[in-house]
Amino acid sequence: MRRLPPLNALRVFEVAARTGSYAEAASELGLTHGAVSRQIALLENWMGQRLFSRSGRRMVATPTARIFAAEVSGAFERVTAAAEACGRPDARRILRVNAPASFAMRWLIPRLALFHGAYPSVEVVVTTVSTVHEELRGGFDVAIRRGVASAGAWPHHRAMPVLDDVDTLIMSPALFAERPILSPADLEGHTLLASETRPGDWTDWLQAAGLPHLISRSRTVFDHFFMTRQAVLDGLGVGIGPLPMLDIDIAAGRLVTPLPQIEVSRTGYVALIPTGIDSDTPAGRFVAWLAAEGMTER
Repeated sequence: MRRLPPLNALRVFEVAARTGSYAEAASELGLTHGAVSRQIALLENWMGQRLFSRSGRRMVATPTARIFAAEVSGAFERVTAAAEACGRPDARRILRVNAPASFAMRWLIPRLALFHGAYPSVEVVVTTVSTVHEELRGGFDVAIRRGVASAGAWPHHRAMPVLDDVDTLIMSPALFAERPILSPADLEGHTLLASETRPGDWTDWLQAAGLPHLISRSRTVFDHFFMTRQAVLDGLGVGIGPLPMLDIDIAAGRLVTPLPQIEVSRTGYVALIPTGIDSDTPAGRFVAWLAAEGMTER
């Protein structure tokens, strides 16, 4: 008989380490803060060492705990995949997809009805992250991140290219009608809107437009691109937008691209599933569908 750690405590530990918070773990699991603390203490007693240390008002995972959490998360993913592969073939599958917020809102969610039409037995649940560099640790079946699909780029995961990312200038139709930008020089005097989650967008575009003297100009900076997009829609200034994620807005006339000939290619998006997951699973079929959808945009 294997001498296993307490499994419920392992589940609580994995969520606490992944979220970095006892309170968030309690919320995700539907437990009280005290119940989370007791389960962590039970696991620490079994392992004979502390797994979290206090930092201010938060409990922070130790280096050993972070390594252990990554292994536990991988084990849970393998159990989930095995259960899905061996489960009832007619059972409704829940597929957890984790993606950057802007990608999810502007590209993925508007297309999900197409996937549901092709695979009605799979229910896709989308969660978002505020940064494309969020750790790949538990809580989802498919992750979408900015990056490349080269060998070794994503340890323990298989990567499939999904969508290219090209930057160009964007503005509202109303602002364009009031102060049109017909050449790069017309950008002078406009308010520049930028995003913390897309650093370098303005620098690279201004270089490509032959306007390096504007690189040092001050900008209004928002923490996420979806906030920047809203400010552009409201006519508060001009921004740099990623195509094809904004194709829907452009087709609907909500945004215009005044200088479409000036584009800057950026690192695109890849879909990631744990190594060993078969292509004939909900996760594998979803990734193949994503790649096919992305191909239609190229």
